[in-house]
Amino acid sequence: MLDLSTWNLTIPQRGPAATISTAKLGRDYESPYFRRSTDGVEFWVPVNGAHTSGSEYPRTELRETKPDGRLVTWRYPLAENLMVATLRVESVPSSRRMVIGQIHSNGSGSAEALPLVKLVYQQRLDKARVQALVRDRPDDITTRTYTVYDGIALGDTFTYRLGVSSSGVLSVQVEGGQVSQQLDTKWAYQGLYFKAGLYLQDNRGPASEGGRATFTDLSIRHQ
Repeated sequence: MLDLSTWNLTIPQRGPAATISTAKLGRDYESPYFRRSTDGVEFWVPVNGAHTSGSEYPRTELRETKPDGRLVTWRYPLAENLMVATLRVESVPSSRRMVIGQIHSNGSGSAEALPLVKLVYQQRLDKARVQALVRDRPDDITTRTYTVYDGIALGDTFTYRLGVSSSGVLSVQVEGGQVSQQLDTKWAYQGLYFKAGLYLQDNRGPASEGGRATFTDLSIRHQ
């Protein structure tokens, strides 16, 4: 069973998107968007779900916290920072595109609160590729795109790793594929945090359309 003791959860319920607290998540929380099973946790996001104020797309997504539920941010020079997730994607929306993991920024200084990296699952014909969308500097609007791994069939289990070393090397690994990039030193002053789950890049269609995935393992560490 996944250790959810240092996460909260955003869900696309009717009305404003809601945040499920770390404490509530730890009390075996379930909903149509987040179900526990014998081998992990199933995430479901309908395309017509509610979205947060900072996005036009719905999500069922975990956000890193402290065990007491306080939001956590970290600066990469202080530790080796790593998130590892194992999952299988079972359905995709008509855009065939979903974010499955992020390292986000809290927008310290003059920069906006934008992700350092988004890990995107992109279904193409009968196989999918996983791409990393990396922002070179905290105030960049555009991103650099890396294809990390290609050839994942729908329903196949795969593992990804997102990390930033204390020397500022961003590393993204999906199965046997890996990319790395030395970060601009401006990122050292940003408060960063991990996110995992499903964040659609689609908001059109019937309620039956959406993204579904089961995470069978998820861990983070800062050491």
